[in-house]
This record gives sequence, structure tokens and C-alpha cells, in this order.
Amino acid sequence: MVGVSGVRGVVGESLTPDVVMKYSSAFGMLCQSGKVVLGRDTRVSGEMVRAAVVCGLLSTGCEVIDLGICATPTVEIAVRELKANGGIIITASHNPIQWNALKFVGADGIFLSEREGRRLSDLVEKDKVKHGGWNKLGKLKFDQSWTEKHVKKVLRLSHINVQKIKKRKFRVVLDCVNGAGCVISPRFLRALGCKVIELNCKPDGNFAHDPEPIPRNLTSLCQAVKKNNADLGFANDPDVDRLAIVSEKGVPLGEEATLALATKFVLSRKPNSKVVANISTSRMLDDIAKEYNTRVYRTKVGEAHVARQLKKIRGVIGGEGNGGVILPELHYGRDALVGMALILQYLAESEKSASRLFSELPGYFMVKRKARLTRNFETNLVRLKRSFPRGRMNPLDGIRIDFEDSWLHIRKSNTEPLVRVIAEAKSKREASELVADGLRILSKS
Repeated sequence: MVGVSGVRGVVGESLTPDVVMKYSSAFGMLCQSGKVVLGRDTRVSGEMVRAAVVCGLLSTGCEVIDLGICATPTVEIAVRELKANGGIIITASHNPIQWNALKFVGADGIFLSEREGRRLSDLVEKDKVKHGGWNKLGKLKFDQSWTEKHVKKVLRLSHINVQKIKKRKFRVVLDCVNGAGCVISPRFLRALGCKVIELNCKPDGNFAHDPEPIPRNLTSLCQAVKKNNADLGFANDPDVDRLAIVSEKGVPLGEEATLALATKFVLSRKPNSKVVANISTSRMLDDIAKEYNTRVYRTKVGEAHVARQLKKIRGVIGGEGNGGVILPELHYGRDALVGMALILQYLAESEKSASRLFSELPGYFMVKRKARLTRNFETNLVRLKRSFPRGRMNPLDGIRIDFEDSWLHIRKSNTEPLVRVIAEAKSKREASELVADGLRILSKS
């Protein structure tokens, strides 16, 4: 899989040392043999992939700054702060344990644009990668200080009052799925005065459950929240750019709630400010934005698209409905630490519980399904349009069809070889029916 989310595949099958070295060498050329920041999550294949990446970068003359195991947003911050030419993050994010990937970051600290990604792929596919001789090789340095720097930067955000959060003495259960969150999230929460109950916080890469932080994978977190009488639970994905929340009742709020709650809090402080989200994110944001006299700007799915639009229009907050929160005040990348800080600040200021804040969000039900990607996909998209003549069509990314109180979105995945079918409505039944209609049309031969 090569796309806006980087290069990813199953280790030993589609993602081999040869493939990794070719793409990292090509990226080294794009970075003009300059400084490149490197970081990885805890996956058991990470060390092998890291060796191939370092080899590729050094062979093209790059100065490699290896941060070790760290969060994806930590690398993005370091790239910008160090004025590096780019960065590579070795992580397959929410994909299962057999997967790994390379995420490429530009000099601006944002993932590569589609155009930049095509340039990278062309270098590999057209065999244009060139390696330096013995006297033109790069150098490798290690710097593990950036995790602490990341923590301190979040604590200094204008929206965050550390003392106010500390006064609440929150009890938080934290599930890091044995990923990179283990090295940063517990210390971050303790810096905010939280009593942290760690769950799956051993950074060995052996994921305790499916690593995607969606409700069906958070059973143990829900149980731990109730058992420990905690104020809430937080779940990170393996590279710490997504955040899921469990209420004090042990109920998962759903990944869409993370950005909605963070946005409502930020807009309560900065009304009339612009918000950006991808086209698959909940309508809750539109309702919240309307309440604060502003609007949501929609983009294609993918962090890079949201980040660049945020930068272009000078938005105050943005992200994706998968639990990814982007706060431009810090950097243009999804950041679970930022999400946790904003939610804790919201709880501290409102003096309400997580379940109460969630109950005050606009009421929608979202249903998400996956389908096999077939050769008839484009043809079936045309059939889909014809099946909903009263809907408002948006072809920005696949096809999204909007109705008065609901919508249906069908698109190819950026991270897996499949099709995503998402619907949202005022009732779960209506959302499920929309998804069923979409799947039925997609299955036609």
C-alpha cells in the first residue's frame, strides 16, 4: 500500500528489507542528503525495519537523528524544531501486528502531500535512486530527549492550566496497547497530577488486543475503569496519534467523540474560529461549529489533507473522527497528548463528568463497515449515485451522499486494500440501513 499515509504492508511479504531500503533511499534523495529525524513504535518488526531505513538514508548521505521508540507526533515536532529536511516514522499505526510501515514527514513537520508522495514513488518505480560512495555517506546520531520536550510543550499550551487540572486529582486508566504510548503517556498524565492506572503499558510491541482504539477493542479498559472507580479511561493507538475515551461509567464514548469534545472546548474559548475535518468525520462538528458562529472545512481523508487545510485557512483546531486531534498552536499533526490535555482541561473547568459532557454533544449514530475492493468499484460508485437521486453528491474522496439528517460515505482505504462504508444518522437503524444499501450496491458484479 503506497499513498498519503505512507508505505505499508505485511512484514516479510509485501514489506521487505529491500522495499524499505528503496523507499528510505528515495526519501533521502528528496531530502537532498540533509538532516532526517527517525522514530518508531514498539512493533516487534521495528528493529529490522529501522536497520533498513538507516541503511537507505546513510547511503544517500543523510544525517540521521534517531529518536528511538517514540510517538509519531514527537517526530513531527522534532523535524520542525531541528529544522530538519524531513522525518521517517516506522509505524503501521492501527494496523495489526504483522504490518509495519514508513510514514514520511516533510520539512514543515507535516506528512507528505500527494504530489510529494508521487515524486517519492517515481524515484523507486523508475529506479532513479542513487547511492553515494564511501566518502559521501551520512552519519547516525541518537537523541532520546524529544519525548520529554514533547511533554513540556503540551503542558505550556495556552488552553492548558496545569494547576487547575492537578487540583482535580483525576484517576485515569491508561491503555497503551504495549505501543509507543508507554514511553510518553504515563509520564505526561502524571505531570498533570493524575493518578494513573497503567494497562498494557509494557513497550514490547506484543499488542494485548487489536490495536485500533475502537469500542470493541476496549473491553479490558472499560472493566478497569469501573474496577478502579476511575474518572475516565484513555486509549492510545500504537503510535500515539489517536485517542479514545471511556467514561467514568466504563462506557466507550466512540472515537468520533474525541475530536467533538476537544473542538467544543476550544471553540468555547475561541468562538468564530475555523475548524477543519475530513469528509468522514461526524456531523457533530458542524452542529458544534454552528453553535459558536463558525463552520467546518472538509477535506479528503488523511492527516496530511487536514493539516494543510488547517494551515492554509489558519484554523484553530482540526482532525479526524478516528480520535485524531490537531491543534496548530503546537504542531500540524494528530496528537493523543494534546487530546488528553484538552479533555482533562474541559473536565476541570466544567466540573462535569465525562459521561455528562458526552451527553451534551449533538446526538448522532455512526456505523462503519469494510468491504472487499473489487474491479467493479468505480462502476458501482456510478450505480450508487443513481440509487440516491435526492442526495447531495460530494465526489471529493470516493463519494459522500448527504441527506437532511444523515449521510453515506464510500471510499477506498488509504491504509488497507479494502473499501470503507460509513453512514451517520439520527438513529442507529437508519445509519445501518444506509450502510446495508451501500454494501449491497458495491457487491454487484
